[in-house]
Amino acid sequence: MTPYFDYHALAPVIVLTAVTLIALVVDFVWKGSGRQAVPQIAGVGLLLALVPVFTLAADGETRVMFDGAYVVDDYALAFAAFFLIVGYVSLLLSYDYIAEGDFYQGEFYVLLLTSVLGMVIMASSRDLITIFVALETVSLPTFVLAGWRKHDTRSNEAAIKYFIIGVLSTAIMLYGMSLIFGMSGSTLLSDIYKTAGGDNPALFAVAIFLTLVGFAFKVSAVPFHWWAPDTYQGSPMPVTAFLSVASKAAGFVALLSVIFFGFFPSTDSWQPVLWVLAALSIIVGNLAALRQTDIIRMLAYSSIAQGGFILVPLAVAGTNDAAKSSFEAVIIYILIYAAMNLGAFACVIANARRTHSTAVSSFAGLGRTSPAVAVTFSIFLFSLAGIPPFAGWFAKFVMFRSVLDAGTPAAVVLGVIAAVFSVVAFFYYGQVIRQMWFHEPADLGETGPHKVPVALVAAMSITMVVVVVIGVYPQLFARIGDVAFPVV
Repeated sequence: MTPYFDYHALAPVIVLTAVTLIALVVDFVWKGSGRQAVPQIAGVGLLLALVPVFTLAADGETRVMFDGAYVVDDYALAFAAFFLIVGYVSLLLSYDYIAEGDFYQGEFYVLLLTSVLGMVIMASSRDLITIFVALETVSLPTFVLAGWRKHDTRSNEAAIKYFIIGVLSTAIMLYGMSLIFGMSGSTLLSDIYKTAGGDNPALFAVAIFLTLVGFAFKVSAVPFHWWAPDTYQGSPMPVTAFLSVASKAAGFVALLSVIFFGFFPSTDSWQPVLWVLAALSIIVGNLAALRQTDIIRMLAYSSIAQGGFILVPLAVAGTNDAAKSSFEAVIIYILIYAAMNLGAFACVIANARRTHSTAVSSFAGLGRTSPAVAVTFSIFLFSLAGIPPFAGWFAKFVMFRSVLDAGTPAAVVLGVIAAVFSVVAFFYYGQVIRQMWFHEPADLGETGPHKVPVALVAAMSITMVVVVVIGVYPQLFARIGDVAFPVV
């Protein structure tokens, strides 16, 4: 049977693929100054790919292809737009960093575009094979990006650790998927959903567990987080920002899809696993972050803890009554987390350009030397801590609302853990704020204010607008979460 292609539905993927190939050819053919056009081509391509996303959203029709393996609906479009915007902001973070370093330039943007392409495909995937291919399209370029500073031993170590753990997680995930296929007779999530609702042997629960463990590596959930701090610290900072937001979000989207569209009826198999992952990630991530003296490692453990907060609504979504608020909470939290974390890394990159250090102490006196950067970074840190009126409070609100909607003893216990460690988190975020505003600046021999590149200013501005506007007017993202809620 000839497969059906809906070219309008596939337009974002087609545009991204075409732009990636154009960027690759331009970098290969034009040497010297011609290569400077590659990041501009990449940026324009990411924005162009948004156009069909908006036209598809305006159309409102659910489009199904490949016997249900690829679906373009509001859920897929919301995340496709999210990944394209995150990719664009990541490109802004990278522009001056890559141009000023002793790095290959064109290939960097080709790999970044390829990874974003995998994320857009991931948003529409409704089949285990499609999900796996999309996830590997996301991961493989990031293995190379993590080791981009090839003459830096820390960057080499980061790439090796990330690659080894990535391969291990893929093997575990594939083994779990193969068992699920063997028992359900299909790789389609809709067929697996029907199987999960029936009487299944204990091996089915084992298969779900192994699949979830594979995803836990991808989202750096405790106890599968070993690679994250070292990889984040050793990678180039724009790559770290991309890994902590885009790559992590892609893992969560895959996890959200397989649970909601595939495993959901088998609550006893997946809910306890996610409960443990959420609790451990919140506890270990926050406690480890308290002890860090390097801002990158602190944000790495903060990212692990934030991942635990994102898992909380999923871990309590075991009843149909609580499912809608729980999945909406996950969608909203991922979107807000991306803005907060990308903005925070933009400020870290701006400060590192001035101090050539990522130590927490390097932020001393930033409020005097670069007050605009200090104010912006303070906003992101307050938001990450969940302090109103910034967007982080709303992310925490929808998380706790999902716990209350679930109302089970296990949900309440997890909610208490999340509440206690939300307070703990403010201590390490507050440590950086204290350095910026209450400590004397180090004498770096500078005269006059430090100039922040335009691309970096644009990245900080975009993310800060999102954090402030959503904090003041949260109904906007609440509406996105409601519209994007997937329908089986």
